[in-house]
Amino acid sequence: MLQRILSDLKPTNTRLIAVSKTKPVAKIEGLYQEGQRDFGENRIQELVEKQAQLPSDIRWHFIGHLQTNKVKQIAPFVQLIHAVDSLKLLREINKQAVRQERVIACLLQFKIAEEDSKYGLSINDGKRLLQHPDFRAMRNVQIAGVMGMATFTTDMQQVRQEFQRLKSYFDLLKSAYFADKPDFKEISMGMSGDYKVAIEEGSTMVRIGSLLFGARHYE
Repeated sequence: MLQRILSDLKPTNTRLIAVSKTKPVAKIEGLYQEGQRDFGENRIQELVEKQAQLPSDIRWHFIGHLQTNKVKQIAPFVQLIHAVDSLKLLREINKQAVRQERVIACLLQFKIAEEDSKYGLSINDGKRLLQHPDFRAMRNVQIAGVMGMATFTTDMQQVRQEFQRLKSYFDLLKSAYFADKPDFKEISMGMSGDYKVAIEEGSTMVRIGSLLFGARHYE
């Protein structure tokens, strides 16, 4: 399955984030042996435990809703934080990155779905964040792009429209705030059920779990 998904992504150079949440280390090792290096987790303690047990060249992505008091646990090693949805959170990420003497890459999460359960900024919230003096003073965070989650539905036309909305947000922010920043390049959208639509609409990284690991069983 990994190779099939990679073949779907290859024409556009879209990156695969293998969502390994709730899955054992042995299954991650299996994909690692096939060449996969980017893995996504959404629980801090689980991520910290897995990171300690697995090869050091794995690129860990935190894809869940991140609480400010948990940032310090992943600051030493996280590759990319996908879901920054407040200035408060960004301040804490910058603070912990300073302590670790590194720059942490982040994506701004926008609410593109109709569902009330999804987190995320509005486009106006995003503009205010990027214009805030506190953000402009940060030196240890790098805004690498945007992230969004589509509505959980079988209506792929609705999903496509929501992905198009996120792409329009990316284009707007790129031209207004990051025109001279080549590192602002990522659009994280698309999961197991809709990643092909996401690729068509400009996704640069897709977050796929169940297609790779099978259905999850939550305790």
